[in-house]
Amino acid sequence: MKHHNKTRKFGRDKDQRKALMSSLAEALVIHEKILTTEAKAKSLRPYVEKLITRGKKGTLAARRDIIAILDGREAVAKKIIEDIVPRFKDRAGGYTRITKVVQKSSDGRKSAVIELV
Repeated sequence: MKHHNKTRKFGRDKDQRKALMSSLAEALVIHEKILTTEAKAKSLRPYVEKLITRGKKGTLAARRDIIAILDGREAVAKKIIEDIVPRFKDRAGGYTRITKVVQKSSDGRKSAVIELV
């Protein structure tokens, strides 16, 4: 039974999942719109929204937390704090949008576009 098993594992162990989410978050912050699978987009949404919410605090500790979560990617943390957070200063949440895309690939995966609003 799947009771209390909410975490998507993507066929990876914990360190690989952490690296996957970190690199997807980096791509989303840099490009502000990425195409990925629907399951990865749904897992990425809370990850990125928590980073943005943490960046809204504006403290040094918040900046260091973001850098730690993103595995030392200081340029990405800088973009979150200086470019993205000011756009969402009046917004209480819901910083990302997931749009399902027509299935084109031969392996049957469901694709989605995740973007910053």
